[in-house]
Amino acid sequence: MNNALNSIAADSPWHINEWELLLRLFLAVLLGGLVGFEREQSNHAAGFRTNILVCLGSCLLMLLSIYGFAQFVNETNVRLDPARLAAQVITGIGFLGAGTILFTGKSITGLTTAASLWVVSAIGLSVGAGFLLPAIAATVLVLLVLVLFNKLEKKFSGGKREHHLKVLADEKEALLQAVSALLAEQGIVMRKLSLQEYGDRELERPRVMLLLHITFPQQDKLIPLLEKIKGLEGVHAVSAE
Repeated sequence: MNNALNSIAADSPWHINEWELLLRLFLAVLLGGLVGFEREQSNHAAGFRTNILVCLGSCLLMLLSIYGFAQFVNETNVRLDPARLAAQVITGIGFLGAGTILFTGKSITGLTTAASLWVVSAIGLSVGAGFLLPAIAATVLVLLVLVLFNKLEKKFSGGKREHHLKVLADEKEALLQAVSALLAEQGIVMRKLSLQEYGDRELERPRVMLLLHITFPQQDKLIPLLEKIKGLEGVHAVSAE
């Protein structure tokens, strides 16, 4: 009798044995870790542990949604919806991904990290639902996009990025002309410029903070540029973001 009941339970779509449950959880950790490792190597906000936790949590909620309420299947007026918790996971990941997006001036960063978290959550949901082959294939494709396509994008776009420079200098009329001439000489496009008073106006030589938003075509020449600006007369400090 017990064997018959076990056979019926095994054939039920609402039943999963403990070993398969553990396998799916560990697979979610592995797949999320692979994506997280690449994000960690690239020094992004959502790195190794974050991606693992997102994938594992999504997988666990999918398992709970499908198998956690199996004992109520035969109850009167009870209808199970395996996709209900999964839909809430997608909404929750949207809020988490929004926290990785930063807007600074005219530059927006973190979109790829937010998208990777969204995809990792989908991979976790797929593993939890037993959709193992697509989950593994999606992980491979995600790594391909993040690693290979990133190199292609840098190669064909020239690696142009927007940087924010802060220049602390003595208040001098010739400062703006000197900095502008230096940027033009290096072929750098200046997107935005602002000048702010810095410190006490009672100083013998009042200082100003020059804020520059520039598009820099060659990343390996950023440090030499900072050194040249630092070498201008009256400049005390230079920083870049």
